[in-house]
Amino acid sequence: MDNASAHDLLSDLPLSIVESILTLLPIRDAVRTSILSSKWRYRWACIPQLVFDDKCVDVPVDKASPESSLIKFITHVLLLHKGPIHKFKLSTSYLQSCPEIDQWILFLSRTDIRELTLELGEGEWFRVPASLFSCSKLTHLELFRCELDPPPSFRGFFCLKSLNLQQVYVVPEAIENLIANSPLLESLTLLYFDSLELSIHAPNLKNLYLEGEFKEICLVNAPLLAVISIALYMTDDIAEHFEQSSGCNFIKFLGGVPNLERLVGHIYFTKYLSIGIEQWKHQFAYYHLKIIELYRVSFEDMKEILVVLHLIMSSPNLEELHISGSSNTVVSPEAPDLDFWETQCPSKCTCKQLKIVKITDVNGVPHEMELIKFLLGNAPALQMMSIAPSVYVADAKMKMLIDLLRFRRASSQAEIIFIQD
Repeated sequence: MDNASAHDLLSDLPLSIVESILTLLPIRDAVRTSILSSKWRYRWACIPQLVFDDKCVDVPVDKASPESSLIKFITHVLLLHKGPIHKFKLSTSYLQSCPEIDQWILFLSRTDIRELTLELGEGEWFRVPASLFSCSKLTHLELFRCELDPPPSFRGFFCLKSLNLQQVYVVPEAIENLIANSPLLESLTLLYFDSLELSIHAPNLKNLYLEGEFKEICLVNAPLLAVISIALYMTDDIAEHFEQSSGCNFIKFLGGVPNLERLVGHIYFTKYLSIGIEQWKHQFAYYHLKIIELYRVSFEDMKEILVVLHLIMSSPNLEELHISGSSNTVVSPEAPDLDFWETQCPSKCTCKQLKIVKITDVNGVPHEMELIKFLLGNAPALQMMSIAPSVYVADAKMKMLIDLLRFRRASSQAEIIFIQD
């Protein structure tokens, strides 16, 4: 077969296949296919997914800046594009706040856009134009380093399923309304927010990812929530707010999520849940919760220990438990209230489904060892428990190991792995 015949076969492919091929190419290469032949000149102009990044332009060797080159390229692509644009992603360090982005979003609002991502460079934050809120068919929205201010006429994104906001300035009322007025929302990511008090109404929400300074988080209506991952930052202002808080944070945050399957709590999460924990009563169970990960738990704080115990005892089908201690814990040879384990843990309490336990940054403090003792003695299906001591307690490793060998095991199959490195 000669080159001409091969070229004809390529040109005669069904449009759907050509579109799929072009969609898989970087946008810059897709545009370059226009030089193949007259048939291919505008084939690229019909692809419904446009992804732009810094690789769209060369490192300048003349007076042209990468910013102006990228703006020119994106504008050129949009002007020649035909048909709907379902996905538009701009991820660049070259652009921050510039009027051309406003024009692009206005253009996209008229093209049935469904997925929109704006990840702009460090510098002056981009103020999202009002035209974004007229994109009524949006199903996926990601914004990085932007200012968000919905107009009074905005009534919601009725098709939105995924919302990802990182380093976005928006007033609490606006973000709560945005969430509540997105009735199909299934995935919510809020990262790097400052001093935010948040109430979440999202009846179809399944995945929640939070990181930043949160004074208060109330899951008011999120019955389908299955996965939570949260990391909290502590400041003097946040700490003062915690001290003055009333009510039980455990109930506010986890009191209405009966379908939870996985809970990941990073730094200060157990501290946050411990506020008002004395008000908690064993009134609900997490029958679907199979994986719990809690990091930087202070075993010198009885309230944080209560949080850990309440989560374990309220999860009858728990299969995996990952816990790390607070690396800055001062090891004390004695601890008050060790009888607390007998009063707080009923004799009939068993972790029947627990198979894997991983505990890291173990300092060997008494309450930490009591938790290990409790888990070994009440997990008849346990297959493996790994324990990694903190690097700050090298001298206490032998005592930890001796204590572990003395603890009763409910499972004859349980393997204990003591990691010394």
